[in-house]
Amino acid sequence: MNRSICVYCGSSDGADPSFLESAYAVGRQIGEAGYGLVFGGGMRGLMGAVASGAKDSGGHVTGIIPDFLLDRERGDGNPSLFDDYIVVKSMHERKHLLFDRSDAFVALPGGIGTLEEIVEIMTWAQLGRHEKPIVFASFNDFWAPMEKLYSHMGTAGFVHSADRLRPITVTTAEKVLPAVEAGWRENAGPDESDDSGVAPIEKL
Repeated sequence: MNRSICVYCGSSDGADPSFLESAYAVGRQIGEAGYGLVFGGGMRGLMGAVASGAKDSGGHVTGIIPDFLLDRERGDGNPSLFDDYIVVKSMHERKHLLFDRSDAFVALPGGIGTLEEIVEIMTWAQLGRHEKPIVFASFNDFWAPMEKLYSHMGTAGFVHSADRLRPITVTTAEKVLPAVEAGWRENAGPDESDDSGVAPIEKL
């Protein structure tokens, strides 16, 4: 079975039109490479763009959405966008299914929900629950504050098992898939971390 990539992103367009373009490009590349897209099931904003990109390029699209978000995130979009559309009862169920059905995780620009989802995936990696690649798509330096916070937490002594937690930050849509595939290929031990004891967020 082909691998699938989970993409976390906003259900809004964002203030910068390039975010939508980049989200579509990421989805298109996932589909063109023969991978599946797993995401939160919304048809609006960056969610809709990444799903449209994957579907337009022949990718398998799986949407997972809680029933109470159907009206808000699905909107009046086209249900044929999905190959699998799974409606669940809670956010917790959604997040666990997104995890179970995915082989890597990518965070595009988004809001509090996107941040919460990718941080939980990072937490699970730190606790040794998975070794799946984690990629931050920092278009226009969107995730730069997250990098700074992560570094600050490490310097302050609040990040443990840093060798298990090695997210990769990329700056363009074209670098997202190579970063994911590099994560899959990596079988050796982690690189040396800095004096804070925190493995730095790698950049491509």
